[in-house]
Amino acid sequence: MNVGVIGAGIGGLSAACELAKDGHEVTVYEKNDKPGGKLNEDVINGFRFDTGPSLFTMPFVAEDLFNYCGYELSDYIQTQPLTPLCRYNYADGTIFDSFEDRDAAVDAVKNLSETDSKVYIQFLDKAAKLYERTAQSFIFNPLADLRDLRSLRWLDMLRIDAFTTVSDRVDQTFESSYMRMFFKRFTTYNGSNPWQAPATLNVIPHVELNQGGYYIKGGMYRIADALVRVAESLGVKFHYNVHVDRIGHKSGKADHLIINGHRVDFDLIVSNSDATHTYTKLVSDDVISPPKKKHLKSVEPSCSGFVMLLGIDRTYEQLVHHNIFFSSDYKKEFDDIFKRGKLPSDPTIYVANTSYTDPDHAPAGGSNLFILVNAPWVRGSGDFSESAKESYAEKIMLALAGHGLRGLLASVQIKKIITPADFQDLWLSNKGSIYGTSSNHRLAAFLRPRNRSPFLRNLYLVGGSTHPGGGIPLVMLSARHACELIRRDFAQ
Repeated sequence: MNVGVIGAGIGGLSAACELAKDGHEVTVYEKNDKPGGKLNEDVINGFRFDTGPSLFTMPFVAEDLFNYCGYELSDYIQTQPLTPLCRYNYADGTIFDSFEDRDAAVDAVKNLSETDSKVYIQFLDKAAKLYERTAQSFIFNPLADLRDLRSLRWLDMLRIDAFTTVSDRVDQTFESSYMRMFFKRFTTYNGSNPWQAPATLNVIPHVELNQGGYYIKGGMYRIADALVRVAESLGVKFHYNVHVDRIGHKSGKADHLIINGHRVDFDLIVSNSDATHTYTKLVSDDVISPPKKKHLKSVEPSCSGFVMLLGIDRTYEQLVHHNIFFSSDYKKEFDDIFKRGKLPSDPTIYVANTSYTDPDHAPAGGSNLFILVNAPWVRGSGDFSESAKESYAEKIMLALAGHGLRGLLASVQIKKIITPADFQDLWLSNKGSIYGTSSNHRLAAFLRPRNRSPFLRNLYLVGGSTHPGGGIPLVMLSARHACELIRRDFAQ
């Protein structure tokens, strides 16, 4: 069959690889000038930056994808475990390093709280059980047909801690404010608020702290490079700087794309564009009514991000590969983002410093700092003018200087700012969100848009805005689910 793929993000690339391996003729259309979607990179005057995901987890998912296509992941990328996994800097000057190694982790926790060190492993063991109860029933299940529902372990689904919040469960478990902030941080990995999201999301620490977090040597963008190389070897065709105007249909079946005003026929369509954008902008009103589209737009997005790429002419001993600088009032930060819809006045700041691991990512004696602050989605009234961006960027740099990175402003050689409005414009994400919809109520994570469209036959959706969620491994699984559904639907 002839397959058209909208978008060359990780979901679109993964689907293109599997479908080409299955013998289909696959063509990918990407609106930007290179593949990768939000997982991308910038190289500016000798400084190399990852501009999206910065941690590689669940590597077995990528290994399975490459093996399915007849390749070995290790022939394309080299993963590297990080020690420590991340360094957490608290407002009072306390520093905590997290480790995958349990003995090292417990020793580090003891420095914060003897009591918490005794329950740390218990909490991670419970997170592992949450993973066991949700993985086969949810993460690795397309949840599309009766056969998928029959495979659910319903008793497990009743024991996934969905009736309390992440914050409440963490507070009930840990005594110190340090460990409470540490474990609430993981909810932001899918753009949600730990004071609202269900405690089911305490499964996220398991993925990093029990299974391990990795860096891809040379930069995270190497995974996009690898997928393109595999896809091209399987015959996939790529077209960049091409904007898809509309998904065309006949008799309730998606059968063509309108690209730059021209019709291109396909047997089926895979959209790696944001699910809300796909349904509200690419599908016509005779398929999805305006009231239904209005409802789709009203679903709460995940948070967005305010990003700075800083090339500086110095290094800081304080910085490791991954670094978190906590705000002094963590709850207020989330209230600013989700309730007040404004950039946090006192933000928690994430700094990725890949030159710590890959020295050639910055000129000699320099550092490449990817800086991320969680931010509200675009509400239409956000001020991202040049002056506003520069003012907030300076606020962040001054905050980092207050955390010990003295002389940061004076050391800046390169600066690039990416705002929620840029996420909306560059990647057509719903209201500039990074992770699609939020998981700020107990069922939200289970109600993400499905990988087979309920509105048009022969239309399938992949990417972080769809089931099962955001992040490299889950996006690859969204493609695996879509391809499995295509195999089912066209098996006759």
